[in-house]
Amino acid sequence: MAGTLGAADVPAAPGAGSRIDAPEVVAEVRAVFERYERALREADVATLTALFWADPRCVRYGVADRQHGADEIAEWRRANPGVPPGRTLTETVVVAIGDAAAVVSTLFGYPGGATEGRQTQTWVRFPDLDGHGGWRIVAAHVSEVPL
Repeated sequence: MAGTLGAADVPAAPGAGSRIDAPEVVAEVRAVFERYERALREADVATLTALFWADPRCVRYGVADRQHGADEIAEWRRANPGVPPGRTLTETVVVAIGDAAAVVSTLFGYPGGATEGRQTQTWVRFPDLDGHGGWRIVAAHVSEVPL
């Protein structure tokens, strides 16, 4: 299963000797991703907004919407604070690249739903940012396809 490699199994990433799926980084990203999901289920707009990179280059593509920049994402989130009850996740994969970047991909669904949801987030650790270990979403994409 992805994200469960032992330290001896962690391969080097291309470039400056970075590692792929270092266990401590995967654990950090999984924890902040779970915090994001909890905030989404609880309609915690402050946390959802804080977990996106506060930059005009941050992008979120939703099922029927799109936002470019932190201001648009925050505005959209205030108007759409949470998700319907019963959201479940499956096949969540965390790929950590070095100690400052990761991609999280997951499938989601709702009870009785006729679609399969797909969600991908690119996370980056900004060491100068407070809270959430410095981890922020810099790009997100959400889609749904009929079952």
